[in-house]
Amino acid sequence: MEIQALLITFREVLEALLIIGIITTYLKRMDNSKYTKYVWLGAGLAVLASIGVAILFQVVFTGFAAMGSEIYLKIGIMIVSTVLLTQMVFWMASHSKDLKGNMEGKMKKFISTGNIVGMVIHSFLVVLREGIETVFFFAAITGGNIGAAMQGWGAITGTLIAVVVSYMFFKGTMKVKLKTFFQITGAFIILISAGLLVQAISMMQDVNLIGSVMYHVYDITWLLPEHPIDYAHYLRDNGVAPLISGDVGIFLKALFGYSSMPSIEEVIAYIGYFAAIFLLTSSRSPKKEKAAENKPAENKQVNVLNPQVK
Repeated sequence: MEIQALLITFREVLEALLIIGIITTYLKRMDNSKYTKYVWLGAGLAVLASIGVAILFQVVFTGFAAMGSEIYLKIGIMIVSTVLLTQMVFWMASHSKDLKGNMEGKMKKFISTGNIVGMVIHSFLVVLREGIETVFFFAAITGGNIGAAMQGWGAITGTLIAVVVSYMFFKGTMKVKLKTFFQITGAFIILISAGLLVQAISMMQDVNLIGSVMYHVYDITWLLPEHPIDYAHYLRDNGVAPLISGDVGIFLKALFGYSSMPSIEEVIAYIGYFAAIFLLTSSRSPKKEKAAENKPAENKQVNVLNPQVK
């Protein structure tokens, strides 16, 4: 759980900080630093609102638990989180190149019209989106115990790393391209998303929401059980211990949705998910990207963080 929380928090906080950083850097460059406080005001209000959403979410989940229906809410959260995580990766992949231009264009419009409220609302919505997504993802990876994820070392470490990385980007000490950076982190997010999907399918089969043509495609409990209990039971029933500890299995299950005895539906969903990601990725036209790269220099955003580079 903590590794998942670290990756998710790091990604979400970094995206929010990059956008806010781009906006404030632009305001300073245009000698409009007086508006910076309104941007941070909107961001601060969004953080408070996100905490409020987390509390409300926890109250709702507790209500479902009292009715004995929390399993259905967990399934719904996992499916929604899978969609949101996938969308998040593709959104940043398609917007990382023109992120700076879009943010500066909106700020220019707000400044020219003196729309301070617009600045506050814009920064509020930017950060709130990341906050709400984080709440959903924490609920998915913890089974509804959002507080545990928020207080764990994973979320705290992810936040600190995001702050350091964003600072290094804006100070120019980190030379890694944003597109490459988000591609690497996006790959891990996709693995987490696939794991949530198959866990949702497994839970639906456990409560008989859906059946299965084949409940166990294979059984590699002898190699890597998915839980310490499975490890102990295998040792009890066979007289020999599995090759790898069940603690490793539970870690892989939490991070990537590993199962030592998956159903055919889980296998199909896992493979199908990556096949869909591959098709969506390959459907992006190389010709269009090449045409965008060949635009006149004045319209080309090579470095989204350094306005001096064209």
